[in-house]
Amino acid sequence: MEKLKIGIIGCGGMSGSHAQGLLQIKDSAEITAVCDIIPERAEKAAKILDVPYITTDYKTMVDKVDAVLVILPHDLHYECGVFFARNKKHILMEKPLCNTEEECLRLIKVAEEEGVTLMTAYPVRFWPGIVKLKEIVDSHEYGDVFQMSIWTEQHTQAAETEWCNTARLGGGQFFSHGCHYIDLLLWFLGEPVKGIHIGSTKATPWLLREGTSNATILFKSGAMGYHFGTWGAMGTKMGYDFQVLCEKATIDFCWATGEINVYREAAGEYKTVWKEDKEKSKNTQFETLHFIDCVKNKKKPLTDPYISLQGLRVIWRMYDAEKHNQIADLTGLGFESR
Repeated sequence: MEKLKIGIIGCGGMSGSHAQGLLQIKDSAEITAVCDIIPERAEKAAKILDVPYITTDYKTMVDKVDAVLVILPHDLHYECGVFFARNKKHILMEKPLCNTEEECLRLIKVAEEEGVTLMTAYPVRFWPGIVKLKEIVDSHEYGDVFQMSIWTEQHTQAAETEWCNTARLGGGQFFSHGCHYIDLLLWFLGEPVKGIHIGSTKATPWLLREGTSNATILFKSGAMGYHFGTWGAMGTKMGYDFQVLCEKATIDFCWATGEINVYREAAGEYKTVWKEDKEKSKNTQFETLHFIDCVKNKKKPLTDPYISLQGLRVIWRMYDAEKHNQIADLTGLGFESR
């Protein structure tokens, strides 16, 4: 089967993390076009990826691609997605899918009408360490999960004029970055019942909305999920850390060390059960390879738009409850009947 021809739309800061991954998928796909409204950024990406076609208008690349990776500001996802779907091009959309539920539903409808694959880019789902962590949890070797906690601490400060400091972001840290980890909690723990979110702008004055976020969710199984995220950390010990507390052990995946460790203090046990064998990175190649496989073999993506929208509905419901100092009802937000 011929290689999938992929175009990249948006070559700014986000494309850097993708570039490492895209360089590793050459056996499965070919990057045939890059687009950015700033020509120098497009030229830089084209040089790194050895791409022949450069443009500042994504509409001009439509005949040169089978699929697109959209890395645009959030408020442009819908318009760009509809354009390529109507032109029967498959879409790997950088998170979040769209800024509103209405836009998400319209884009999903168009993609279904045109018979194209639409997938949300949630690379964390496909990290080898996360895949292994899910495998261990699902084996029930250490019993049932009663708590999963995720920490993401970083310093993310852009110039005041950058789009991410405005309403174009669609929300705050919880919406823009926390959507990765709400997706993970739903994947690991299942159907949510209720939750609470508290956010703060303190220490991140450059942001319009919260730069520090705390979210807690109770699931139908009785397990609880927690995500702490901040864009204001001037230093960090936790970094990106994923901890699963089971009945018989605590399992921890530390992204910085690339290790999964199991702790059973009562048994005097501490052991490393998995270690990444390569230099750590954002590993975006794994989600891209999954997208390519779904396109070529007409499979449903693990992060299809319905699953993505469920996670965004959870966030929006928790945002609304926060405004009213309430606990959010998170039942009935999925698509179990489809």
